[in-house]
Amino acid sequence: MADFRLHCFGESGNAYKAALMLELCRLPWEPVAVDFFKGETRGPEYRAQVNEMGEAPVLEHQGRKLTQSGVILDYLAEITRKFGAKSDDERREIWRWILFDNHKFTASLASLRFLIRFARSGETPVTDFLRGRAVSALKIADLHLAERPFIIGKRPTIADLSMAGYLFYGEELAVPLDPHVNVMKWLDRIQALPGWKHPYELMPRVWAG
Repeated sequence: MADFRLHCFGESGNAYKAALMLELCRLPWEPVAVDFFKGETRGPEYRAQVNEMGEAPVLEHQGRKLTQSGVILDYLAEITRKFGAKSDDERREIWRWILFDNHKFTASLASLRFLIRFARSGETPVTDFLRGRAVSALKIADLHLAERPFIIGKRPTIADLSMAGYLFYGEELAVPLDPHVNVMKWLDRIQALPGWKHPYELMPRVWAG
């Protein structure tokens, strides 16, 4: 058994954040497929044995079970000393962007993708709202990245891995990325990191629709 086990599924950008970090750090890990679309995460067994919050990803390591992608990224950065902060100011800046990602960036992009692609809701006032919110967040990131190659400066950190989690799903996103030139260049820089892989190369797909 690998040292690290990640409960995940290929369609989850939040799980991809953790999977990509594991891969970039060349850690010995294995994916544990979670059938989210058939309700596995919401079942009593999963909540009792894996994650009481009923969510993925979950990282198992040395008897620990870590949940929430930002916490997992922070943990891996701490134990590997890679992609983490080098000062208190950097730590605060990293968490500033991870929180922005969780509340505005990923929150809007992931919810919109889920409704359009998986729930097949069609266009509704809710999707209109989420699309507007996602575009606004992309514009903020694009302006920020006009002045630096990565989120906090010259080197990639877990803030980049968090922010980019859903952006490598390409056409599955219900928001075009092409208008955001600096975001596209930033994604190219992340994709050029040694060990980078697409989410569907790292984790099992479970969607059968």
